[in-house]
Amino acid sequence: MLAGSAALGAAALVSACTSDDGDAGPKAGSGDSTTLGKHVTIGFSSPGADHGWVAEIGKNAKKAAAKWADVELLLTESNATSAEQVAQVETLINRKPDVLVILPQEGQALTAVARRAMDAGIPVINLDRIFDSPLAYRTWVGGDNYGMGAAAGEFIGKTLKAGNVVEIQGISGLQLTKERSQGFADALKKYPDVKLVAQQAANFTPDTGEKVMSQILQGQPKIDAVWTHDDDQGVGVEAAIRNAGWQDRMFLVGGGGTRAVMTKIKAENLWKGTALYLPTMSGTAVNIARLIAQGRGLEEAWELEMPNYIQLRSAVVDKTNVDKYLEFSF
Repeated sequence: MLAGSAALGAAALVSACTSDDGDAGPKAGSGDSTTLGKHVTIGFSSPGADHGWVAEIGKNAKKAAAKWADVELLLTESNATSAEQVAQVETLINRKPDVLVILPQEGQALTAVARRAMDAGIPVINLDRIFDSPLAYRTWVGGDNYGMGAAAGEFIGKTLKAGNVVEIQGISGLQLTKERSQGFADALKKYPDVKLVAQQAANFTPDTGEKVMSQILQGQPKIDAVWTHDDDQGVGVEAAIRNAGWQDRMFLVGGGGTRAVMTKIKAENLWKGTALYLPTMSGTAVNIARLIAQGRGLEEAWELEMPNYIQLRSAVVDKTNVDKYLEFSF
């Protein structure tokens, strides 16, 4: 199952140990997390599907909710601005759901409305882009953006060992962009002969990716590797490289895990890998929201209360492991 099936799987590792007197540890609820509980309504807000990863967030939330007869999902998607998303979250609050899941357009801009929900007694699951205050969410579920950059940097450094690298960021100024770039820079410190010669944002779009990369190619006489924060904008980066006839001079590492890029990783030499955490996290968030609304914890992990912070590990997909990740691509 694409959405949610891995959400609590790691916790099940502790279930093998029991005491001699049959005490199975804390009893967080009746049965495991798959046991149906009281009916809950989950409000879900995310940015509009401006690129593939975000589009999958909504799809995986729906898939996870559809698994449970005790869940109703109220899903909204904002088209462009944080102000519009704030208005949509306020509408959801007025509908009095049992719990809210919010992937903010910008964490800072949505902090106040999330705090209003918490103050109104509605637990908030903060998905990925983190709010400014921990008082604005009950549990944060998200990817390791620093780790994503570090994984990409380690992969490029280890593969290249010496040479010139270009970094194509997503949206300049976003906290996730800063974290990815910092992780990338820190990982490259291990490889002093690998030099970052250009860094520019491409706003997660193929058109901007192509434009930005074309400009960089005109100004840099030698490029050995490129890391693009996003696979979708990487399509444009690839087009610029091919249009310049430089596809045999360098390799490309993406970010996100689209099926198109994973297929290219299997088939050709330009794309060597993609750094990712999967958009299945929205399914995880729905599962977590359900349990919180039902007053349950991580029962398989013997936890009476749901953790405050759940971070997903970032990894690099290359030819050695691409088949394992293909089924989760989008």
